[in-house]
Amino acid sequence: MPRDIVILECTEARKEGKPPSRYMTTRNKKIMTDRVEKKKYNPHLKRHTVHREVK
Repeated sequence: MPRDIVILECTEARKEGKPPSRYMTTRNKKIMTDRVEKKKYNPHLKRHTVHREVK
């Protein structure tokens, strides 16, 4: 299977001392070889922030 399950974690929450929000998504390994980065909602910060793939 070329699709891979990845976990996205908020990049701004730890800087502000709040717990990070996490989301699960999938990516195609053949097309996207670098780490995934998406804008998602963080309920602790009450705004949309950049979430990056964690390993």
